[in-house]
Amino acid sequence: MADLVILIPLMPLLGFLILVCSLGRLPKWLVGLVGTGSIAAALLLVTLVGIEFYSTGTPLLVPVYTWLQVAGLTAKVSFLIDGLSLTMLFVITGVGLLIHIYSTLFMWEERDYSRFFSYMNLFVFAMLVLVMADNLLLLFVGWEGVGLCSYLLVGFWYTVPANGAAARKAFVVTRVGDTAMMLGMLLLFLELGTLDIQPMVALATLTWPTGGTTLTIACLLLLGGAVGKSAQLPLQTWLPDAMAGPTPVSALIHAATMVTAGVYLIARTHELFVLSPTALFVVALVGATTLLMAAFAALVQTDIKRILAYSTISQIGYMFLALGVGAWSSAIFHLMTHAFFKALLFLAAGAVVYSLHHEHNILRMGGLRRHLPVAFWSFVIGSAALAALPLTAGFYSKDEILAATYLQTPYGVWLLAAGLLGALITAIYSFRLVFIVFFGEVKTMPSDPAGPLMAVPLIVLCALALGGGWIALPLVNVSPANPAGHDNGMLLWVISSVPLVGVLIAALTYLRPIIPKHLFAESRVGGLLVRLWFKHWAMDWIYDHLFVRPYTALTQWNRHDFVDSIYDALAETVWLIHDFSTTTQTGQLRTYVLVMVGSLVVLAAVVLGGASK
Repeated sequence: MADLVILIPLMPLLGFLILVCSLGRLPKWLVGLVGTGSIAAALLLVTLVGIEFYSTGTPLLVPVYTWLQVAGLTAKVSFLIDGLSLTMLFVITGVGLLIHIYSTLFMWEERDYSRFFSYMNLFVFAMLVLVMADNLLLLFVGWEGVGLCSYLLVGFWYTVPANGAAARKAFVVTRVGDTAMMLGMLLLFLELGTLDIQPMVALATLTWPTGGTTLTIACLLLLGGAVGKSAQLPLQTWLPDAMAGPTPVSALIHAATMVTAGVYLIARTHELFVLSPTALFVVALVGATTLLMAAFAALVQTDIKRILAYSTISQIGYMFLALGVGAWSSAIFHLMTHAFFKALLFLAAGAVVYSLHHEHNILRMGGLRRHLPVAFWSFVIGSAALAALPLTAGFYSKDEILAATYLQTPYGVWLLAAGLLGALITAIYSFRLVFIVFFGEVKTMPSDPAGPLMAVPLIVLCALALGGGWIALPLVNVSPANPAGHDNGMLLWVISSVPLVGVLIAALTYLRPIIPKHLFAESRVGGLLVRLWFKHWAMDWIYDHLFVRPYTALTQWNRHDFVDSIYDALAETVWLIHDFSTTTQTGQLRTYVLVMVGSLVVLAAVVLGGASK
């Protein structure tokens, strides 16, 4: 079994190396086979390892080799297989495989077909290393690898300047969080002497049995890394712009890989956060605030992919909310179901965009349910799961989170209110998207619907979005018959009813326009709020004025670089000395004799003067 574990990340790495070394000379059918086959092989290995794990129930630590051993730090390349990592492995390879299959047709017309799949394989490899690592240093290697691949994939169409800007923004913003995470790791190493996760947690329990300032600072620094990678407040601004990449990239980043890394980090180190109630409260507060801000922003967007991007930020906020109230299993459960229905929605959006000649504005769409039946039902099922309608996968996982939030004291009621309001808005914007795109008049005539290579992954994800709530995770025991895990019938009724109310409001506003939406948008306060939500609460404007413009002004003022001027002065001094010394080389013997005699006179005077003293 150990050999199989080692092979899991090597499969996508091998696919990446084959595609890179071929220099784009392979035929497209072979590129698709290599890119998709490597992920299929990884999924097969994960399945075999999962069967073994289920039969024994014992976590497995697989050492590969000692990577670093210096100054008291021993870092090994070793992989940990337990319930949490195995769940993530199934999500990454399973959903990743469906996205790769979809991409073989979606990206067929691209000239850089091989480059695309090489980046995708490298992305999956980095994510696998991240979730399998048994120490924070190796986890950080995968963490940075995912950041690099996101830059490459978001800016895949690099000839468009806006795409390059979006890629740089994603890279820079997430680096802020990565710096915080690195500082947290250094602090933990200085205090505990190890970065191996299991020994570190045991030592932390002994060192800080009742919490402490140092532990809280370390946890908040780790949280800084998590909010950057998972696009949570205040580092969430990069994710909507990341829609500049191809649609399969959006699906991979939002569903199975990058944005879930922060959730995984906190879940993996949750024993540390348990020791710091302050850090836990901050996690819950970040999640509750982010889910509301992103939900309101999604409510007014017109780009089909940006709506889904904001919904991802909001749903990750629910996961952070669950982590903050100690519902670790519920957070990972929602991570899994979210991967199903969010991948479904992004791929369905890609099918719509593909058929509408790359049109993204939903206001130019309409009446597509008869022309694109697979995409229509995919959107209906995916939106139902996103809105957490009863019997969908999202219903079980989100209700778990909201019920657990209510049990949290003393601020559980407020967190529950935020979660319920977010659920209401989620249902409204989800079905606003469905009603505008697929009902009403046809505004843009679609071409032929997507082929089987795009339709089959959608159908599989539809099944998972509907039945994913019945999947028993190896780290939780969730019973669909009682998703909240307790007997508060009134609370369950309220939680289940809120999404239905949201769908009704959406239908009365966008399907049968009984509720006049223009009255709110045209009012003074309403218009201001709509513009504010559309601009993502002016977060980019705030950062632009707080950081970007002052930094740009500083660079303009210091465009010749004051620090460089010091070294330039040293260089000039050396040149002056050189020029002066060369003037003494006259080539005349009498000059050299004069210099030698003069030097001897000066030397004799110095010696005699010192002797007289």
